[in-house]
Amino acid sequence: MSDNNDNREQHEDVRTTNNNNNLMRWVGRLALFAIILAITSFLTPGFSIRGFWTFIVASVVITALDYLVESFMKVDASPFGKGFKGFIISAIIIYVAQYLVPNMHASIIGALLAALVIGVIDAIIPTRAM
Repeated sequence: MSDNNDNREQHEDVRTTNNNNNLMRWVGRLALFAIILAITSFLTPGFSIRGFWTFIVASVVITALDYLVESFMKVDASPFGKGFKGFIISAIIIYVAQYLVPNMHASIIGALLAALVIGVIDAIIPTRAM
């Protein structure tokens, strides 16, 4: 009986550790993506985000939209995920995000350029590998 209780406690400890690791990984990806958005906003004409918290909110919104697209359409929406299709979907996500995030602006060309810059930065510093 004692062995069963010990096993349950070990499994609960493993689950708690895994949940904490997943949360830290998600927070790390979010912070890294906020930094990538800051760099992209600085480099890309027609794409701007103003304010520290706006970068965080934009990261959450873009990540959520990306997740929804991947879930419903079964398409990798990263800029270079599925070639041209992934690139266009990423640009659309960035363009739509401006309507959900205050202090964010993206023209159509700016969204395309931002998707390109994010794709290049993501190739150098892959956020999905974290």
